[in-house]
Amino acid sequence: MLKNKRLVLILLFGLQILLNNVLKHYPEFVERFYSNGVYIFISKLMRYTFGWLPFSVGDVFYTIATIYIIRWLILNRKRIVKDTLNWVLDILATLSIAFISFHILWAFNYYRQPLNKSLGIKAEYSTNELVTFTERLIEKSNSFHNKLSPEDDSLKIEIPYSKTEIFNIVNNGYDELAKNYPHLKYNPASIKKSIYSIPLTYMGFSGYLNPFTNEAQVDGLIPTYKFPTTSCHEVAHQLGYAAENEANFIGSLAAIHNKDDYFKYAGYTFALRYCLAELFRRDSEIYYNILPRVNYGIIRNYQEVQTFWMDYENPLEPLFEKTFDSFLKVNNQANGMKSYNYVVALLVNYYENKTL
Repeated sequence: MLKNKRLVLILLFGLQILLNNVLKHYPEFVERFYSNGVYIFISKLMRYTFGWLPFSVGDVFYTIATIYIIRWLILNRKRIVKDTLNWVLDILATLSIAFISFHILWAFNYYRQPLNKSLGIKAEYSTNELVTFTERLIEKSNSFHNKLSPEDDSLKIEIPYSKTEIFNIVNNGYDELAKNYPHLKYNPASIKKSIYSIPLTYMGFSGYLNPFTNEAQVDGLIPTYKFPTTSCHEVAHQLGYAAENEANFIGSLAAIHNKDDYFKYAGYTFALRYCLAELFRRDSEIYYNILPRVNYGIIRNYQEVQTFWMDYENPLEPLFEKTFDSFLKVNNQANGMKSYNYVVALLVNYYENKTL
């Protein structure tokens, strides 16, 4: 009986892979019936179940799973050699369960309709459009920097909230966005600092969404300046936007629309950093001409974040980045980590006829 169940699970594994390849070609179907249908119920149920707990249930789950796997390998070390075939079948059956759970609980969102189509905006933009938008962002970023540091435009902004307090402010921005986009209403909340913040930092990640508990996990070690946008980014994942570029875009909008000026500053300068990087890639001469217009205090906030990550550089980090890049490509993001630049296209075209 056990063997039959195992073979059924393995067969389902193959069918799941086939189904995923088919779903990639029907984003409107996924958008309507999963992302704006089944997933909304799943996401809220998970957040109601785990969000009220003060610790990361998902991290605890991963800890228990890791201990169990190590224990299983030790207890079955002789069997692995003597009965390799059955050992492999056990592994495949387990992967089948994990794979289908991962997709049903969250990952089918990778196959939803591209956000630019949902918003009815272009996915392309000219260098002139990028320059114009970057100049608007510089003006807005400088104005908030001057407001928060009126006496010296060369000082970096220190956000005066604890990281837990920042979590509690995140909802404000999504409430404002929900006035025009009701599907971005974020309730209940489930944002937590990861138990594994140290490993996350060495891996080069500032946060992640646990797909099995729908908890937004933020690296508790990152600079406070990054906490508003990182938290908003992970909430965007919770709301069903699996693509990193789209979560960056929605996260920046949520920070910009927040009533809190520190969140607004973090949101505008977050968007500005992406636009400056893309401008440098396209036309370095224009980049160097425009950069001096940015308040030096903003540059110092960027340097603060860069220094933080440099302090944790290690030989394994490129391996983790390469692995994540491959993961993105497998999950319907053909350009992998390079697709992060798509956030600039969304920003430029979204704000084309809107006030910043």
